[in-house]
Amino acid sequence: MKRLFVALKINPDTEFLVGFARLRQSLSHERIKWVEEENIHITIKFLGETNEAFIADIKDVLEEIAHSTDDFEFRLNGLGIFGSSYNPRVVWMGIEPYDKLVFLMQRTRQAFTPLGFLVDRQHLVPHLTLGRIKVVRDKLFFQKTVDAFWDLSSQPMQSNSLILYESILRSTGPDYLSIETFPLKK
Repeated sequence: MKRLFVALKINPDTEFLVGFARLRQSLSHERIKWVEEENIHITIKFLGETNEAFIADIKDVLEEIAHSTDDFEFRLNGLGIFGSSYNPRVVWMGIEPYDKLVFLMQRTRQAFTPLGFLVDRQHLVPHLTLGRIKVVRDKLFFQKTVDAFWDLSSQPMQSNSLILYESILRSTGPDYLSIETFPLKK
């Protein structure tokens, strides 16, 4: 079994990376597992623990999606949290414009249903996860910091490929191994 997911790999610009570093520094006293810079990606579909016998079929589906999906431009814009202000769980960045990304996510969800993968129940919120919150000790300071970084953004980026990743969980954090890259249509 392999723990798999499909994602868009992104290469954030200096403006975003400096802002992200400032955010991490501002919240360094909180217990947040920040995403490592080399692991920054936008998850399109989490497949979970998957029998290796399905990998060839998964690759076929991704090849079909990639060949019929135009690449598109987007930017990271706006900091948010999942969970409540009393119990925040994830720090994330919004994506604009998000219509093409939502379409890609919906299409991918539907394409994997015949292979036995369940459609995610959550409402689609295109985002980039920055950190997973373990404990927030000072909720008021946390909320003020998130509010202060609400305008964190990036320069426009190009989505040019889907990547099938294996997530290998380690005590130091996940390692993401690229299994195969599927270029989007130009």
